[in-house]
Amino acid sequence: MKIDKVKKQRAFLKWAGGKYNLVESIIDLLPKRSDTLVEPFVGAGSVFLNSDYKKYILNDINPDLINLYRHLKAQPEALIGDCAKLYQSQYNTEDAFYAIREEFNQEADSYRRSVLFTYLNRHGYNGLCRYNLSGKFNVPFGRYVKPYFPEHEMYFFARKAQKAEFTLLDFEESMRSAPLNAVIYCDPPYVSLSETAKFTQYSGAGFNHNDQQRLASTANELSIEGRNTVLISNHDTPFSRTLYQHARIKSTKVARVISQNVNNRRAVKEVLALYKANKIKHKPTNSQPSEQ
Repeated sequence: MKIDKVKKQRAFLKWAGGKYNLVESIIDLLPKRSDTLVEPFVGAGSVFLNSDYKKYILNDINPDLINLYRHLKAQPEALIGDCAKLYQSQYNTEDAFYAIREEFNQEADSYRRSVLFTYLNRHGYNGLCRYNLSGKFNVPFGRYVKPYFPEHEMYFFARKAQKAEFTLLDFEESMRSAPLNAVIYCDPPYVSLSETAKFTQYSGAGFNHNDQQRLASTANELSIEGRNTVLISNHDTPFSRTLYQHARIKSTKVARVISQNVNNRRAVKEVLALYKANKIKHKPTNSQPSEQ
């Protein structure tokens, strides 16, 4: 499943830790015989957008992200048209940004939140998605000259999303409910390279060492049971190496651009930990996870 670099598809959301620059290495490691790819941490969806499976089950714990994807799948023309209205010069000011951010934090309607979420993503600082402990989006104004409106990328996502089911589950539930023989790719919040690197509170609830251990253990169990092959990406640290001691590990370098200090925007080492499913024959099952 080779990717034509000329046709490589970008996500419509800017995303901290997005996999655009690593997607070829990831897809090279994913089994090709499965019909279904499951992503418990879908994020901006670069692997989804650049792979070729018959079906996708795309999960995240962030309701704003999943609701946005569901609305884009169901009514792309209306959503994209409403998003376009906010990409005018009068909305690219500090006062306008903070007024829209406040509206977003007070809004209950999921469709309107989706429109505002795309605006905040492209006008906020560096594509961060961060909430405070009260669940309020708190990313500051990005100060871009002219934020890009990703109309083409949104339509591409909407078309491909017709093959996808979007779920809002804990990652372990997403993994354990995956169809037999489905491929699972996990892109969790990364372990910190340092204490000062903890730049984001992604969904209002942190992702701690116990969660990292739970992820690795679940992947190992599913592979030993012969249910699923699981691939996990993370920073290459001694902690990660310990976590993934039962996996086949590939190390690579990827450019990261989250640091506010330009001098710190350098390539970092990452690991791809592959848990290959044991060859065990299972009785066929008709059970499929339902869209939540």
